[in-house]
Amino acid sequence: MDQANSKVVIIDTGCANLSSVRFAVERLGYTVTVSRESDVLRNADKLFLPGVGTAQEAMKNLADRDLIELVKSLTQPVLGICLGMQLLAEFSAEGNVATLGLISGSIDSMPNEGVRLPHMGWNQIIPQQDHPLFKDIPSGSYFYFVHSYALAVGSDTIATCTHGSPFTAAVHRDNFYGVQFHPERSSKAGAQLIKNFLEM
Repeated sequence: MDQANSKVVIIDTGCANLSSVRFAVERLGYTVTVSRESDVLRNADKLFLPGVGTAQEAMKNLADRDLIELVKSLTQPVLGICLGMQLLAEFSAEGNVATLGLISGSIDSMPNEGVRLPHMGWNQIIPQQDHPLFKDIPSGSYFYFVHSYALAVGSDTIATCTHGSPFTAAVHRDNFYGVQFHPERSSKAGAQLIKNFLEM
Protein backbone atom coordinates (compact mmCIF):
# COMPACT_ATOMS: atom_id res chain seq x y z
CA MET A 1 0.00 0.00 0.00
CA ASP A 2 1.38 3.40 -1.00
CA GLN A 3 2.12 5.19 2.28
CA ALA A 4 1.55 8.68 0.89
CA ASN A 5 -1.89 8.00 -0.58
CA SER A 6 -3.19 5.34 1.78
CA LYS A 7 -6.18 6.07 3.97
CA VAL A 8 -5.53 4.50 7.36
CA VAL A 9 -8.31 5.05 9.88
CA ILE A 10 -8.54 4.20 13.58
CA ILE A 11 -12.19 3.72 14.51
CA ASP A 12 -12.96 6.12 17.35
CA THR A 13 -14.65 3.74 19.78
CA GLY A 14 -14.62 6.28 22.60
CA CYS A 15 -13.04 3.91 25.09
CA ALA A 16 -9.57 3.20 23.82
CA ASN A 17 -6.20 4.82 24.28
CA LEU A 18 -5.93 5.53 20.56
CA SER A 19 -2.74 7.56 20.61
CA SER A 20 -0.37 4.59 21.11
CA VAL A 21 -1.85 2.81 18.08
CA ARG A 22 -1.72 6.02 16.07
CA PHE A 23 1.94 6.63 16.93
CA ALA A 24 2.85 3.03 16.04
CA VAL A 25 1.29 3.45 12.57
CA GLU A 26 2.80 6.92 12.06
CA ARG A 27 6.27 5.55 12.92
CA LEU A 28 5.91 3.34 9.82
CA GLY A 29 5.41 6.44 7.68
CA TYR A 30 1.63 6.41 7.31
CA THR A 31 -0.80 9.25 7.93
CA VAL A 32 -3.58 8.23 10.29
CA THR A 33 -7.11 9.56 10.82
CA VAL A 34 -9.10 8.88 13.99
CA SER A 35 -12.80 9.00 13.13
CA ARG A 36 -16.28 7.66 13.72
CA GLU A 37 -17.79 9.34 10.62
CA SER A 38 -19.38 6.76 8.34
CA ASP A 39 -18.05 8.24 5.07
CA VAL A 40 -14.48 8.36 6.46
CA LEU A 41 -14.71 4.74 7.63
CA ARG A 42 -16.24 3.53 4.36
CA ASN A 43 -13.55 5.26 2.27
CA ALA A 44 -10.61 3.95 4.30
CA ASP A 45 -8.10 1.48 2.85
CA LYS A 46 -7.30 -0.12 6.22
CA LEU A 47 -8.99 0.25 9.61
CA PHE A 48 -8.00 -0.43 13.19
CA LEU A 49 -10.54 -1.28 15.91
CA PRO A 50 -8.73 -0.79 19.22
CA GLY A 51 -10.33 -1.32 22.60
CA VAL A 52 -9.60 -1.11 26.30
CA GLY A 53 -11.95 -1.51 29.24
CA THR A 54 -14.91 -3.89 29.32
CA ALA A 55 -16.83 -5.48 26.44
CA GLN A 56 -20.10 -4.15 27.86
CA GLU A 57 -18.81 -0.57 27.95
CA ALA A 58 -17.28 -0.89 24.46
CA MET A 59 -20.48 -2.26 22.88
CA LYS A 60 -22.49 0.53 24.53
CA ASN A 61 -20.06 3.10 23.08
CA LEU A 62 -20.37 1.52 19.62
CA ALA A 63 -24.17 1.56 19.90
CA ASP A 64 -24.22 5.17 21.13
CA ARG A 65 -22.10 6.18 18.13
CA ASP A 66 -24.17 4.19 15.60
CA LEU A 67 -21.08 2.15 14.76
CA ILE A 68 -22.31 -1.44 15.19
CA GLU A 69 -23.96 -1.93 11.78
CA LEU A 70 -21.34 0.27 10.14
CA VAL A 71 -18.43 -1.85 11.40
CA LYS A 72 -20.24 -5.05 10.38
CA SER A 73 -20.73 -3.69 6.85
CA LEU A 74 -17.07 -2.75 6.24
CA THR A 75 -15.46 -4.58 3.33
CA GLN A 76 -11.85 -3.38 3.73
CA PRO A 77 -9.33 -5.07 6.03
CA VAL A 78 -10.06 -4.30 9.69
CA LEU A 79 -7.67 -5.18 12.54
CA GLY A 80 -9.15 -5.48 16.03
CA ILE A 81 -6.63 -5.00 18.84
CA CYS A 82 -7.01 -6.51 22.35
CA LEU A 83 -10.63 -5.81 23.37
CA GLY A 84 -11.17 -4.79 19.72
CA MET A 85 -10.43 -8.40 18.73
CA GLN A 86 -12.82 -9.72 21.39
CA LEU A 87 -15.60 -7.48 20.05
CA LEU A 88 -15.35 -9.35 16.71
CA ALA A 89 -16.60 -12.56 18.40
CA GLU A 90 -20.25 -13.52 18.93
CA PHE A 91 -20.59 -13.03 22.67
CA SER A 92 -18.58 -11.92 25.70
CA ALA A 93 -19.01 -13.35 29.18
CA GLU A 94 -17.57 -10.05 30.44
CA GLY A 95 -20.91 -8.40 31.16
CA ASN A 96 -22.82 -11.12 29.24
CA VAL A 97 -23.10 -9.01 26.13
CA ALA A 98 -23.65 -9.89 22.47
CA THR A 99 -20.70 -8.66 20.42
CA LEU A 100 -20.28 -8.07 16.67
CA GLY A 101 -20.50 -11.72 15.51
CA LEU A 102 -17.88 -11.36 12.77
CA ILE A 103 -15.78 -14.33 13.89
CA SER A 104 -16.96 -17.57 15.47
CA GLY A 105 -16.82 -18.24 19.19
CA SER A 106 -17.39 -16.45 22.45
CA ILE A 107 -15.09 -14.68 24.88
CA ASP A 108 -14.83 -16.33 28.30
CA SER A 109 -12.86 -15.64 31.45
CA MET A 110 -9.48 -17.35 31.37
CA PRO A 111 -9.27 -20.41 33.64
CA ASN A 112 -7.38 -19.72 36.82
CA GLU A 113 -5.14 -22.79 36.55
CA GLY A 114 -2.36 -21.82 38.90
CA VAL A 115 -1.50 -18.80 36.74
CA ARG A 116 -1.85 -15.15 37.58
CA LEU A 117 -4.76 -13.20 36.12
CA PRO A 118 -4.99 -10.90 34.37
CA HIS A 119 -2.55 -12.36 31.87
CA MET A 120 -0.19 -9.41 31.74
CA GLY A 121 3.21 -9.05 30.13
CA TRP A 122 5.24 -10.72 27.39
CA ASN A 123 4.33 -14.14 26.06
CA GLN A 124 5.17 -16.25 23.02
CA ILE A 125 2.79 -16.91 20.16
CA ILE A 126 2.64 -19.73 17.63
CA PRO A 127 1.29 -18.31 14.35
CA GLN A 128 -0.20 -20.25 11.45
CA GLN A 129 2.56 -20.88 8.95
CA ASP A 130 2.56 -18.64 5.87
CA HIS A 131 -0.23 -16.36 7.09
CA PRO A 132 0.48 -12.88 5.62
CA LEU A 133 -0.23 -11.15 8.96
CA PHE A 134 2.81 -12.97 10.42
CA LYS A 135 5.21 -12.51 7.51
CA ASP A 136 8.82 -12.26 8.80
CA ILE A 137 7.66 -12.93 12.39
CA PRO A 138 9.22 -16.17 13.66
CA SER A 139 7.14 -18.69 15.58
CA GLY A 140 7.78 -18.19 19.28
CA SER A 141 8.04 -14.39 18.98
CA TYR A 142 7.05 -12.47 22.10
CA PHE A 143 4.12 -10.03 22.19
CA TYR A 144 2.70 -7.92 25.01
CA PHE A 145 -0.63 -9.01 26.53
CA VAL A 146 -3.03 -7.49 29.10
CA HIS A 147 -6.33 -9.39 29.46
CA SER A 148 -8.31 -11.76 31.68
CA TYR A 149 -10.87 -12.88 29.07
CA ALA A 150 -9.97 -14.83 25.96
CA LEU A 151 -11.29 -16.63 22.89
CA ALA A 152 -10.87 -20.42 22.83
CA VAL A 153 -8.87 -21.85 19.94
CA GLY A 154 -11.30 -22.31 17.04
CA SER A 155 -11.83 -22.34 13.29
CA ASP A 156 -10.85 -18.66 12.82
CA THR A 157 -7.70 -18.87 14.98
CA ILE A 158 -4.47 -17.96 13.13
CA ALA A 159 -2.14 -17.81 16.18
CA THR A 160 -2.20 -19.32 19.65
CA CYS A 161 -0.66 -18.48 22.99
CA THR A 162 -0.58 -20.42 26.25
CA HIS A 163 -1.20 -19.01 29.73
CA GLY A 164 -2.27 -21.95 31.85
CA SER A 165 -4.06 -23.35 28.79
CA PRO A 166 -3.95 -22.41 25.09
CA PHE A 167 -6.09 -19.54 23.80
CA THR A 168 -6.46 -17.57 20.58
CA ALA A 169 -3.79 -14.91 20.09
CA ALA A 170 -4.97 -13.89 16.60
CA VAL A 171 -7.97 -14.48 14.34
CA HIS A 172 -8.94 -13.99 10.72
CA ARG A 173 -12.18 -14.36 8.84
CA ASP A 174 -12.93 -12.62 5.53
CA ASN A 175 -11.71 -9.01 5.85
CA PHE A 176 -11.65 -9.05 9.65
CA TYR A 177 -8.45 -9.71 11.59
CA GLY A 178 -7.83 -9.52 15.32
CA VAL A 179 -4.95 -9.81 17.77
CA GLN A 180 -5.38 -10.33 21.52
CA PHE A 181 -1.99 -8.75 22.24
CA HIS A 182 -0.97 -5.11 21.84
CA PRO A 183 1.21 -4.87 18.70
CA GLU A 184 1.73 -1.15 19.38
CA ARG A 185 3.48 -2.13 22.65
CA SER A 186 5.26 -5.20 21.29
CA SER A 187 8.54 -3.73 20.08
CA LYS A 188 9.97 -4.96 16.78
CA ALA A 189 7.60 -7.93 16.28
CA GLY A 190 4.59 -5.69 16.89
CA ALA A 191 5.82 -3.08 14.42
CA GLN A 192 6.33 -5.85 11.84
CA LEU A 193 2.77 -7.10 12.36
CA ILE A 194 1.28 -3.62 11.89
CA LYS A 195 3.45 -3.18 8.77
CA ASN A 196 2.25 -6.56 7.43
CA PHE A 197 -1.39 -5.57 7.96
CA LEU A 198 -0.91 -2.25 6.20
CA GLU A 199 0.94 -3.85 3.28
CA MET A 200 -1.40 -6.81 2.76
